[in-house]
Amino acid sequence: MLKFNHASLLASLCLLGSLGTQSALAQTEDALSTEIELGAIFTSGNTEDQNIKFKSNVVYTRESWEYGFSIDGFRSSKNDELAAQRLYTVGSATYNLDADSFILSRLAYEDDRFSGYDSQSDASVSYGHSLLPDRENLDWNYTIGAGMRYSREPGDTTSEAILRLGTELRWNISENALFVQTLSVESGSQSTISRSESSIQSDIMDNLSMKFSIKIKNQSEVPIGREKTDSEASVTLLLRL
Repeated sequence: MLKFNHASLLASLCLLGSLGTQSALAQTEDALSTEIELGAIFTSGNTEDQNIKFKSNVVYTRESWEYGFSIDGFRSSKNDELAAQRLYTVGSATYNLDADSFILSRLAYEDDRFSGYDSQSDASVSYGHSLLPDRENLDWNYTIGAGMRYSREPGDTTSEAILRLGTELRWNISENALFVQTLSVESGSQSTISRSESSIQSDIMDNLSMKFSIKIKNQSEVPIGREKTDSEASVTLLLRL
């Protein structure tokens, strides 16, 4: 069985991302930002339901580098029986080549109890570029790169090379409203995984927002008896630290 060490692979990706980028940019102060999202619904009486949605995102900026880590989870139970449970984590290291282009090293791990897989993980290195560098309230970029995906099923682990395409649009609609749209496609010889997330958040206070989001994941080939498309709509409170 293939063994996969996440920490060592992420370190290797960070090293690959820095190759060929010896030109230094002007130094900036280190910065750390954290966002925490939480949404929950609990019912009692004739039906006992528990639905919990949480997400945390940490970004650390140091000179030309930006390091990110996010964890996104969902758990649902009905009458004390687990109905859904998913955990998706992403670690990344970005090196800014200049004001408009960058190298992105990325490692992701997903544990979805009802997907038919014990886990799926992928690692990639991509080149990225900003498409709207001169817009103050609009930021749109794309990434293109390659990597590997590892799919672990009961009794077996498979690996395949992937081509990864991604894009992110961030639109400051007003002083207190933000729209974000992300799309990604990871295509391999055995399967293609597409992800989409659309969200809009509105400030309630300086560091607290209400966020509405819709997520869609599609996988072209799945284990027998599983659906190819999963969708999730949620309303959460977002706290910025």
